Order: sequence, then C-alpha cells, then structure tokens
Amino acid sequence: MVEATPDKAAIHDASPHVLLVDDDTRIRTLLTKYLVQNGYRVTSAEHADDARAKMEGLQFDAMVLDIMMPGETGLEFAKSLRAASSDVPIIMLTARSETENRIEGLEAGADDYLPKPFEPRELLLRLNALVRRTASTAEGTGPEQIVFGPFTFSLLKLELKKRGEPVKLTEREKAILATFANKPNETVPRDDLCPPNTEVGERTIDVQINRLRRKIEAEPADPVWLQTVRGIGYKLSTD
Repeated sequence: MVEATPDKAAIHDASPHVLLVDDDTRIRTLLTKYLVQNGYRVTSAEHADDARAKMEGLQFDAMVLDIMMPGETGLEFAKSLRAASSDVPIIMLTARSETENRIEGLEAGADDYLPKPFEPRELLLRLNALVRRTASTAEGTGPEQIVFGPFTFSLLKLELKKRGEPVKLTEREKAILATFANKPNETVPRDDLCPPNTEVGERTIDVQINRLRRKIEAEPADPVWLQTVRGIGYKLSTD
C-alpha cells in the first residue's frame, strides 16, 4: 500500500479528503501525488477490506473506487457501503466502458463513472464537481424544506425523512432531490439533472431517478411523487 505524505504548505485540514481504492500500486501512487498537488488529502487502500479499516477511523469527502479488484470487487464494495447506509460520494473507475457496465456501477451506488484509461485532470475535474456540488447544495437556497406526502426534505441539511424517520440517500440522490425541491411541481429537464463537467446520457439519469423512486415511492413503476414528463424530464409533485 502506498500512502501520501502531503506537504503542509500544499494542503491543510480543511482540504477535501479522498479515499483512493485500487489494487494497482502504480495508479495509487500517480493519483495520490496528483491529487495532493491539487489540494486534496488522500488516503489510499489496495482492496475493500483495507478501505473498510480506513473508514472506521476517518471520514471522507469522496471515494475513488476501482471496479476490477481481486476478491471483493468495487461493485460489491459499493453495494455493501450503501446497504450499510454510507453516503460517501463514489467515483468508480473501470476498464469497462460499455453502457450496461456504467449503469451497473450507478445501480451499485456510484455517483459518477470514469472509464480507463483516463487523464488525471479529468478525474480531478469530476472530483471538484462532486465536492463542490455537495458543499453548495448543503448551503441551501430557496425554501428551507419541502413536504410531499409523508416525506420532508431539508434543503439546509439535505436530509430526507419519512414520518420523522431518516431515509438514507447517496450524495447524488441528495443533489437530484435538492434540484427538484427548489422547483416543486415544475418540470425539470434531464439536462438540469446532469452533474457539471460530465457527459451523462439520458439512460444514466433515468437509472438515478429509478434508484431514488425506490426509496420514496410505494410503487416505483407507477410513481406518485417523482413523475415523468415524457420527452422532457421529471417533476416532483407536492400536491
């Protein structure tokens, strides 16, 4: 395992902290050095068990996770994190770039997807967008909260509750729901749901919407709250 020893002049305690999980030592070394040079704190792990041990004592602002690892794969690890109610934002790395593989990663709980080979700068831009989006939505604009049916969503805390009980959301799901909550009963085009600085197709957005529906709809195939506006996008109905 290769760990970063950050230059104190380069970063400080307030810098975003990333957990980098990849069994390839060369990739861990390269990405750790590059991200530290660009203002991140980085902790690296070479497999899922190693990553779990790191997460027990540290909190992370994002995770960069390789999908093809020996033993427990990145997909399996991501699923286990979401099942355990972890909402750490995940960017998944993989040599498989087919659409179905990207969808599989998103369904496992990833917030973004980057096929190998890639330029480190592209990963940096995606990380910046993910961290910035999380921070900006946490600040909250417009109403402090919105109510639909038995649900209450706080735009200040990005927390969803059902009859007072918390509903766990990923960072991507929080960002999507915040977009809808700022425009209740208004149609939101699919393009407005795409993360910045990414090329996300309509199918990817549909997958993320379906994941969110499974958490808020009694019948996800016949949604009451998160409705499809055919040919345009979606809307959150509060009526």
